[in-house]
Amino acid sequence: MAASNAIRVGIGGWDFAPWRETFYPKDVPQKKALEYASRQVTSIEINGTFYRTAKPEHFAAWNAQTPDDFIFSVKASRYATNRKVLGEAGESIERFIGSGLAELGDKLGPLLWQLAPTKQFDPDDLEAFFKLLPAKLGARKLRHVLDTRHDSFMCADYVKLARKYKVATVFTDSPKFPSFADATGDFVYARLMNAQSDQPTGYTKPALKKWAAVAQQWQAGAAPPDLPYVGPAKDGAKERAVFVYFINGAKERAPAAALHLLGLL
Repeated sequence: MAASNAIRVGIGGWDFAPWRETFYPKDVPQKKALEYASRQVTSIEINGTFYRTAKPEHFAAWNAQTPDDFIFSVKASRYATNRKVLGEAGESIERFIGSGLAELGDKLGPLLWQLAPTKQFDPDDLEAFFKLLPAKLGARKLRHVLDTRHDSFMCADYVKLARKYKVATVFTDSPKFPSFADATGDFVYARLMNAQSDQPTGYTKPALKKWAAVAQQWQAGAAPPDLPYVGPAKDGAKERAVFVYFINGAKERAPAAALHLLGLL
């Protein structure tokens, strides 16, 4: 399996106080947290960039601390996505893209654009936004994924529009957000948010076994039959890269969930 079509499993960020108890060994200092975490999981979603602009030297340092085959996904600035009119986000998008992402080199994975929970599906506005998303950064092809958080996106018109622009859509298992597994890009991006604190691995082991099977079906280009869809579940002909992140929920259990899933894969 080519690395470009691998299943990557990870967590959101690497600086979370409870992880000092549930994940990091006592002898790993805070400044070595990313170095350690990136050798346990195969991808990390950088969340801090949603709240504040990182600098080129930050991205360069993150690159330097991680293995050669590691991949980061990067959450885009909220100034680009938490707005009434997405089609007016051009300047904020440019600022985010130009903030130093290129310093990640081959470790730059999907760019995650998370909409506000109040933002409803408006096809004209969303198409204007999609047109603002750059296809490349230098010679590097960019991969975009949209995190829709309003139920109005669960419609055939949204799926058709996202497919037209080859923007992937976040799949989440959370009852708080829209949950639909229609593939709209050439990769799959799942944010699993239902970890329970009373489970040492966040999810039960049978549940993680199920997610491992789902990830393998996604990778093969299939549409797993047990997931919710807006339209008919259709298998694709091509293998796909898959990104699975344990995010939110009982976050202190996220690393254990990721490690168990990686073991199953």
